[in-house]
Amino acid sequence: MSPPSVLVHRDQEVLAAAVAARLVTRIADAQAARGTASVALTGGGVGTAVLAAVAASDARDAVDWTRLDVWWGDERFLPTGDPERNETGARAALLDHVPLDPARVHAMPAPGGPDGDDPEAAAARYGAELAGAGGRLDVVLLGVGPDAHVASLFPHMPGLDADAAAVAVHGAPKPPPTRVSLTFGTLNSADEVWVLAAGESKAEAVRLGLSGADVAEAPVAGVRGRNRTLFLLDRSAAARLAPGPDTSGRP
Repeated sequence: MSPPSVLVHRDQEVLAAAVAARLVTRIADAQAARGTASVALTGGGVGTAVLAAVAASDARDAVDWTRLDVWWGDERFLPTGDPERNETGARAALLDHVPLDPARVHAMPAPGGPDGDDPEAAAARYGAELAGAGGRLDVVLLGVGPDAHVASLFPHMPGLDADAAAVAVHGAPKPPPTRVSLTFGTLNSADEVWVLAAGESKAEAVRLGLSGADVAEAPVAGVRGRNRTLFLLDRSAAARLAPGPDTSGRP
């Protein structure tokens, strides 16, 4: 796994625009090299802002959207279209505004689907779908919570050491309590993992993620891409990091 690099931007707006530009470039480069690309999205304020910035950018035309596979790192186990689902926010911000192939938009199963109301079966189905598509992710985008969780991998909860590609999560401390999440094994198989954080409330989680903390205490410390790991931050989220050669200030 790759050691993390840190890039710090002035504020959340600048951060979102910079990550959007980086994401477009990374997708276009993957498509130029292999003809296709695959990303896993995140929800939350920064994740959604990044997608909206992609939608607003003229550079989005550098991507062949018909040759992009879209996945999610985690999802709330709520009905399709529920405003709390990460998928719903992603569609409103970007996915409904670009010519994606619907068959290549891999939403996590919702209650009432082929697995009924069984999140374990939904997680198994999603893991199998990802494996059936080759299992390769060029980029995983991850938000981080103030408690240092990533995706729906929360401190001291089952699933942190799971061998499966995806797991059901019950009793999440952040509502809704039932979720489906990719596991560390799947997240860390991605070529690149980008951790996105903005705001002072994330500063301690970011510090833990970069300081070698116990993964059970701070799951963000356990995510690392195969080839590259980036912590993409605004100044407030980086406030507890000591300046050093891995921290690049941005105006």
